Amino acid sequence: MAFPEDVLTTDEHVVAHLHPHWKALIRPVLVLVLAIAAVVVGFVLLPSIAGWVIAAVALVAVVVLSLWPYLVWRTTHYLFTNERVLLQKGVFNRDRRDIPLSRINDHSMNQRFLERMLGCGTLTIESAGERGQSVLADIPNVEKIQTTLYELVETNHDKHSLGDNEMREILADMTEGKPLREEQAK
Repeated sequence: MAFPEDVLTTDEHVVAHLHPHWKALIRPVLVLVLAIAAVVVGFVLLPSIAGWVIAAVALVAVVVLSLWPYLVWRTTHYLFTNERVLLQKGVFNRDRRDIPLSRINDHSMNQRFLERMLGCGTLTIESAGERGQSVLADIPNVEKIQTTLYELVETNHDKHSLGDNEMREILADMTEGKPLREEQAK
């Protein structure tokens, strides 16, 4: 399930599109392998009725503990663009949060020992707004993504702030007694 490009604005482009790290799929794959092994052993060593009972239990376990976590993993998107960070998740219902780069106050990353070995971690984005912090768990290459986010925020800040020459012109106009609005009207 690819992320729909139609949610992006005209000048917006994707810098990074991520799903949670593959480590989230270790348990579902393990459950699937154990369920298949249990069904094979059940049909080979036990009477046919017991084999069918084991197969039914294994099917439920696979759906609940393998298929569902895979769908959750597949429908969780972390999208970093030149204008915002989009967080989207949900299999049947969709939950999306957009964080404009201009509202990001702080971002930090955290890696446990095992996460460092696997190359993932947790990225925390603090933004100005009602919700405050967004915690993105199991981000692949979290160090690189945090650096990319820093660069995006700085570029966005530079794009929307006045340069030194622009500020000098505004101050010069103000000291000459010309109101800024008259100058713009000309």
